[in-house]
Amino acid sequence: MTCLSTDYTIDELISVCIARQVIDGEVLAQGIATPLVMAGYLLAKHTRAPNISFASAIGGALVDDPTAVGLTRVEKLWLSHPLITFSFAQIACELLLRFQPKEFFRPAQLDAAGNFNNVAIGADYAHPRMRLPGCGGIADVTTYYREIYLYVPRHSRAVFVQCLDFGSGLGHSPDRRLGAGPCYLVSNLGQFDFDGGRMRLTAYHPGVTVDKIRAKTGFPLHISPDLAETTPPTVEDVHLLRTVIDPLGIRRLETLSGAARKRALRDIVSRENEDVST
Repeated sequence: MTCLSTDYTIDELISVCIARQVIDGEVLAQGIATPLVMAGYLLAKHTRAPNISFASAIGGALVDDPTAVGLTRVEKLWLSHPLITFSFAQIACELLLRFQPKEFFRPAQLDAAGNFNNVAIGADYAHPRMRLPGCGGIADVTTYYREIYLYVPRHSRAVFVQCLDFGSGLGHSPDRRLGAGPCYLVSNLGQFDFDGGRMRLTAYHPGVTVDKIRAKTGFPLHISPDLAETTPPTVEDVHLLRTVIDPLGIRRLETLSGAARKRALRDIVSRENEDVST
């Protein structure tokens, strides 16, 4: 009998939801600075999908031997024991197109059709209010990936917008020759699909109301007729996340902001340095 946990945090719930989207045998692509996703991938590896492999532009490596999530030593997973390495040109021009590994993208802005922005906030591109990290290969892969997965650690009207300031990821387009659009999104409030090409709420997290999700979304929200509550993590899920996969709690950095994030970051770096010295 599966025992569900009553003691879990929102970062753990997001990572569990990500793990539940993983199918055994898949190749999973890991972005840079996405510890919630990496924790979810590793949880899947330790539980329901033991035969998955991980690929990353960090070191251009493919690995299948899991290592705990790191911050100052984030490259350890990719560089310590790769099965094979590739050049960036091979990754971008051959492997992504051919294998289409599963990857979760984190949009800074997202509209109802699943188009998203990771480049700049503000109407004036030359003088934006905020310059974002950039789209990397998102603008390319979203034109041909068959499935696109998204996650948003802090659900707000600043993220879910009626109109993007800049488009860098393709959502659902009337031109079906271009991509397939997102199929799944998880945020700190709920889970969503894109039925009919428009974002739709399929599950609300425990303790969250539909009205709250509507209030935090900057466009009219479609609701699935099969709306349900997200199933909590299992006791084993939480134990693995806290003791094996991410004992430093790096995943929680994505759900924090401001002073709380700064304090957590300093604590994690200090603890990780202590582990290295010992």
